[in-house]
Amino acid sequence: MRHTGITIRIAALAVVTLVGAGGCALDPQADPGGTGGGLAPVGKAEQVTGASGVSPADQRTRPTPSVAPPAEPAAPRKATAASATRTRTPPTPTQKRRAPAAPQPVTKTRCDQGEYQREVEGYLARLGGFGTVTVDGRQTDADCAAIKKFQLRYDIRPAAGRAGPLTYDVAKRLATTDTSRCDTGTGITFCVDLTRQTTWVMKGSTVVARPTVTRTGMAGFATPAGTYKINFRNIKEWSDPYDVWLPYWQRFNGGIGFHETTTYLHNGAIGSHGCVNLLHADAVRWWELGAVGSRVVLVGRRPGT
Repeated sequence: MRHTGITIRIAALAVVTLVGAGGCALDPQADPGGTGGGLAPVGKAEQVTGASGVSPADQRTRPTPSVAPPAEPAAPRKATAASATRTRTPPTPTQKRRAPAAPQPVTKTRCDQGEYQREVEGYLARLGGFGTVTVDGRQTDADCAAIKKFQLRYDIRPAAGRAGPLTYDVAKRLATTDTSRCDTGTGITFCVDLTRQTTWVMKGSTVVARPTVTRTGMAGFATPAGTYKINFRNIKEWSDPYDVWLPYWQRFNGGIGFHETTTYLHNGAIGSHGCVNLLHADAVRWWELGAVGSRVVLVGRRPGT
């Protein structure tokens, strides 16, 4: 009987112990079936903190701090132009700020300076009619415009305003032409300086067409000096030996005469076959001034012939 009572007490104690263990969260790994046996799984917070074994009654409420935790210190503010301006003492009403001086524009000419700048300036100043030119060897917009005008007038390519070798050569020939060398009569006389390769027109002692450029016979076909008269004219003559049209044709010596050039006049490597080649504008003007019987005077000799 005593033995039976002891057994009952032990069994009761085991039941009480088992019931107390049910208040704890069991590790799911302890479940042989791997499903946790229907027990509630451990919460994530409990897994981290280990608070699953503490009943709500045992959890102490943390006191609320009476002072808020210090905030993260803010980064120092950079001074802006506006804030810097506020710290300055404003000027008195009588003070006026001076506006900054406007920068001076950099002067740049419209064309390059050539190696014959000063020489070309001098010749153009002597010739006149091409605009204001300052003879100082320095390119300016005015010089550039004058040189371009000169180049366009005499078909110098390119007409870029640069005083290069060809511009220098043409300007020198024109500026040094002596119109008094031509032995004129009372009427129209066409004059040709074979040495300088220039031509002009006079009426009596008056120059009625200023010197301009020309190109005469090349080596082997030199244009002869002398005094002649125009004996035939045709607005457009066909050249039998050379198969080419000769605009504004005015013949004065055999098969030699004035006519508009059919090639670039300033190509010094070639020349005519004896004729006096003219730029288009000059050929037209010579045609307007000439007539059968007009006097033609040629002086000098083309270099290289």
